[in-house]
Order: sequence, then structure tokens, then C-alpha cells
Amino acid sequence: MKSKNSRLDAIKIIISSKEIGSQEELLQELIGEGFQLTQATLSRDLKQLKVAKAASMNGNYVYVLPNNTMYKRMTEQHSAADMLMHNGFISIEFSSNLAVVKTRPGYASSLAYDIDNHNFDEILGTIAGDDTIMLVVREGCTRAEVKNALSLIIPNIQ
Repeated sequence: MKSKNSRLDAIKIIISSKEIGSQEELLQELIGEGFQLTQATLSRDLKQLKVAKAASMNGNYVYVLPNNTMYKRMTEQHSAADMLMHNGFISIEFSSNLAVVKTRPGYASSLAYDIDNHNFDEILGTIAGDDTIMLVVREGCTRAEVKNALSLIIPNIQ
């Protein structure tokens, strides 16, 4: 059974990568990705994510996520399962005892949640926006130590 967080992430990926106009279409996409859920659960998930409908370029009404950057659809087609494996991670840069992690739009919050819940000794805490996370690194920890710790939840970190 896949977790609720994975399901919510998959919903974000599907909505931002495809024009989905109905809950039935979205439900079929999720089932195709291996999720088992009812229409009622999907409805609650959409409400929690604050998903709305907006007119697309071709005039059809499609689901959109609440942040403006999410209205831009990705042009590369990937399955939600492929994207979930990478937690939306794009890059990490350091400045003194701070690190800035860039993610795909909509991923920062869930990735910061995962980082905070792992209670890494190297990381004091996180602050997340839509596609950016600020990490406060513990004094005396090296960049390599931080990246090594994060590799437990971000397999593609370098």
C-alpha cells in the first residue's frame, strides 16, 4: 500500500504534467501508477491540496495547483513513479552554515518534512516554500557530511 504522501505527490505530478479535466481521469491516472483509492479519497486529497479548475490554453477546464509556478506544465513526459523516486530534488548550494535546496514546483514542503523527520544531526531545521528549502546546517558539519546524510532520502544528490 502506497503512503498518503506518495499519493499526494503523485497527484501534484500528474496535475502539473497533464491536462486533467475530471476526477475520473485523475483517478484512472493514479490507478495506472499503482495507487488504490476511491473517488471520495481523491476528492479529499484535492481539497487538501487546494486544487482548483482553470481554463487551459485550448479552452478546456483542467485541474491546477494553487501556486502560480504550478500552472506551467512540464513538457517532458515522465511517469509519476519515476518522479517520486527523486523527491523532486534539483540542486543544493551552500553558503556558510546555510544550504538552499531547489526542487520541482510543489515538492519543497514534502521534502523538508522528510528531512525534518529524519532528525539528521547535521541539520538543525528547514524552512520550505514551493520549490525551495533553506537548511540550517549545524556548526562544524561539512558540506560532504550534509550531502551524505541527505542521500538517505535524496538518492540522486551529488
